[in-house]
Amino acid sequence: MNDEVLTPISQAMKEGVITRAELRQLMRRSNFAGFLHLLKFIVVLAITGTLVIVSFDTLWLIPAMFAHGIIVVHHFSLQHECCHYTPFRSRWLNEVVGNYCGFLLVIPNKYFRYEHCNHHTFTQQKGYDPELIELPISLSRYLWYLSSIPYWYAQFEALIRHVFGRISKSEEEFIPVEERRAVIVEARTYFALYLLIIAGSVALDWWGALWLWWIPMFLGEPVMRAIRMTEHVGRPNVTDMKENTRTNLVTRPMRLLCWNMNYHAEHHYASSVPFHALPDLHRRLTGFVHVEKRGYLGAHIDIISQIVGRTPRADATGSEA
Repeated sequence: MNDEVLTPISQAMKEGVITRAELRQLMRRSNFAGFLHLLKFIVVLAITGTLVIVSFDTLWLIPAMFAHGIIVVHHFSLQHECCHYTPFRSRWLNEVVGNYCGFLLVIPNKYFRYEHCNHHTFTQQKGYDPELIELPISLSRYLWYLSSIPYWYAQFEALIRHVFGRISKSEEEFIPVEERRAVIVEARTYFALYLLIIAGSVALDWWGALWLWWIPMFLGEPVMRAIRMTEHVGRPNVTDMKENTRTNLVTRPMRLLCWNMNYHAEHHYASSVPFHALPDLHRRLTGFVHVEKRGYLGAHIDIISQIVGRTPRADATGSEA
């Protein structure tokens, strides 16, 4: 690892990409902007949920649940923003909404915040970045990751382990000693609530959670896995923010769903900049960060090209990690 460690913000300032005054302006948070975006997101969620309900007993049920699931799993984008305390100006709102998203997606919010902090500190550095997704060694491994089976195994394994009060060796690297008890209590609370919902569904013989939450979530998760791959997979395992992260240019509806997290390189440069200011930051960083103009599809074309050997593997060149 390099001796000198710069934060993304200090690196950007050092290289003259953005001034402190410009950054301060971009970092302004807004409850209004957060609520407006959340309202639009909820409207889309309500529409797809209604499609599921009206599709019962028809051949359209599975497609409707898949479409609804894509919206459900995009709660991750909101939770991700909440862990940075950026969607809303009020800190408590970020906590409440982050926990709502975390509960919905089986991603305990406090645990995720500590894990994600290390991801930003050690982005793309093997052995240090807890969220690093390795470039698959084959197409079969690529498809296996997209299936979401390894993802769900890891999520439930961590949840159950925390319920039993166990913190893994790797987790000790990013969960402070004084916060480990809180992480365990959080997991136990989530787990107890899941059991309560299951028990209530059985007792009342009402399975709305199954049709409108659980099945759609599992159906939609491969889409989120595909999106998460585009952020860093296929980029070099180096510390340089200009190289290790990919921004994807996507349509306006997709930007709504992902809370502008397609501007991922910009987010890593200045993670305190809220979602609504990322397009402006993107314009300021034009020509400085790595941009995939073909969007998510283009990112996967790049990833697959590296897997099959049409282009050199990024993780095999000039690693600084």
